[in-house]
Amino acid sequence: MGAFDWRARLRAGCAIPAHPLALTAERTLDERRQRALSRYYLDAGVGGLAVGVHTTQFAIRDVGLYEPVLRLAAEEARGRDAVFVAGLVGRTEQALREARVARQAGYHAGLLSLAAWKGASEDAIVEHCARVAEEIPVFGFYLQPAVGGVPLSASFWRYFAAIPNVVAVKIAPFNRYATLDVIRGVLEANAGDRVALYTGNDDHIVADLLTPFTLSHGGERRTLRIVGGLLGHWSVWTRAAVQLQARCAAVRDGAIPADLLALDAAVTEMNAAVFDVAHAFHGVIAGCHEVLRRQGLLDGTWCLDPGEGLRPGQAELLTAVATRYPELTDDDFVRDNLRRWLA
Repeated sequence: MGAFDWRARLRAGCAIPAHPLALTAERTLDERRQRALSRYYLDAGVGGLAVGVHTTQFAIRDVGLYEPVLRLAAEEARGRDAVFVAGLVGRTEQALREARVARQAGYHAGLLSLAAWKGASEDAIVEHCARVAEEIPVFGFYLQPAVGGVPLSASFWRYFAAIPNVVAVKIAPFNRYATLDVIRGVLEANAGDRVALYTGNDDHIVADLLTPFTLSHGGERRTLRIVGGLLGHWSVWTRAAVQLQARCAAVRDGAIPADLLALDAAVTEMNAAVFDVAHAFHGVIAGCHEVLRRQGLLDGTWCLDPGEGLRPGQAELLTAVATRYPELTDDDFVRDNLRRWLA
């Protein structure tokens, strides 16, 4: 992947899409299209890739695809300055095994899912995070409880952010109060200069990127920023997502144009179609696949679980939002490069 200051890249902020899984109609790995997806994201200008995460389908672990999928993306990234983040799941022993696989494949950090710790004490979860951080730099992950996440307090995030090898947090509770708990925790750990904040709040992507989170601490006001996004939504229309993140970063310390702030509503409406909000997110992976299928990057919307697929009305919604907001799509970019990526 080449030597570069990946920690500085994370702290500066960038767009990191969650990498989907390309399958054949027989639900086996389509290596050609898997590589094409990585090439698409890298050529779109992303600052990194997240592989082995929810969008990649957690079931890759059950069918022996975790290491091969991580390796394919790493091979495509050779010579590119991109931050590579591997999804880590399960209790401590499993997370450690996956961390070792990721490190051997050249990944910089692990996005640590805590879904397996439901019902455990926050002290036990902090201990788990610290143990994994001894193996690989850790990218924290606050997942919304509605889809399996664990509710976590500001106190938890203070202790988590104090772990020396924590490098970032993906904030994805889809809840403004819980979002502030993460930011409060990082602030009180005095870790704001070390721990980069990334949005995973697909219902407020633009607002998260533009908001100065100015909170009182120690008798003074301090401002933290969400500097980038690690998002399944950014696995589609990625060139436009990179441009959007760059526009938000460019006005970080100045006046925010009203038309840029207004994009929060448009992006959220697009996300509602891709993520199948109407059916409680059941069609989320298939929604990403359908956009990529229409562009020619994928051959179909197949998931490892045959029960996963587009939900009633989702295809029509995808057509509608792409028509309403063409400036937030990148069909022309894909069309111009598709043959080369598939070669």
